[in-house]
Amino acid sequence: MVTRESAVVEFRAFNIPIAPVPLRWVGTFDPSGDMGIPLANGRTCPRHSGMKSMTGYGRGESSAAEAKVVVELKSVNRKQSELVVMLPPDWESLETRIRESVARVVSRGRCEIRVSLDVPEGETTGNRINRSVVQAYSREWSEVAAELGLSGAAAHVSLELLARCPGVMQSKTRVIDPEVAWPGTSAALASALESMDAMRRREGEALERDLESRIALIRSALDRVRALAPEVLNRYRQQLAQRLQSAGLEGITVDDERILREVVVFADRSDISEEIARLESHFQQYEDCRKSREAVGRKLDFLAQEFHREINTIGSKANDARIAAEVVLMKTELERFREQVQNLE
Repeated sequence: MVTRESAVVEFRAFNIPIAPVPLRWVGTFDPSGDMGIPLANGRTCPRHSGMKSMTGYGRGESSAAEAKVVVELKSVNRKQSELVVMLPPDWESLETRIRESVARVVSRGRCEIRVSLDVPEGETTGNRINRSVVQAYSREWSEVAAELGLSGAAAHVSLELLARCPGVMQSKTRVIDPEVAWPGTSAALASALESMDAMRRREGEALERDLESRIALIRSALDRVRALAPEVLNRYRQQLAQRLQSAGLEGITVDDERILREVVVFADRSDISEEIARLESHFQQYEDCRKSREAVGRKLDFLAQEFHREINTIGSKANDARIAAEVVLMKTELERFREQVQNLE
């Protein structure tokens, strides 16, 4: 493990344009990890493909303009992408850049980005009342009272009312220019993104293992269905001959031309070879998703719908209790598969 208490690092992992700045790390780097982050000593953590959860948390901090900038990221499940940015007062000019940086990493889910300033002691001297704002509010309320014809206590503008108005109380804190603080802010943001991405990736690995077990169970059930399918025709032919004989029609055998003709119609109606072939194709698409470096949550969600379509068709065509039991098993595992896919980016 490589630990950096103080380092000069140029972040390029998330394509955030920043200048090298002193950075105090929260946590450690593992050179064998999967983040693809250049380290101060020239070593690089390689990136690996894999699924990522939509749930994660990351925190980064850095110095900027003699203050400490702290960036916290929290992401949760959401069908579409939603970014919520909370900034210090008068820092709105940085919102677009922060959104663009986070959007390169988060393609699905709701992500809250909170940027806060930790000003050293001595820089803050308490609050003060903005008298010009108070006077403006007082005049406005008095004019409203006059327009409404109010007088006496009803028209009285109290200090309690004025104190609740926005902008009346102001913190006597040194104003930090957001443009001056941007290099440090972007460094803290990159550190928070790296931390959150690592957490999302770890949970994604656990989800991938669970999805793999569900797919394996569906594959096994499909293999049993494939083995049972030829027996269905033979059983139908024998049962048809037995029913005809029970009805008093003598001389009817399983090789009778009329029975064979009925069996051909039944075989065409209950043929599930196309559905099995399409399911095999879906299994391959799932394997492709596992190897992909892109976000695969939406694709797997759609793939689950296609799995359900083919499995449902097999169930409607089966005409066999044993195949129907396997279809129920496949549907059960597929529903669990779909529930887990809802957690993937």
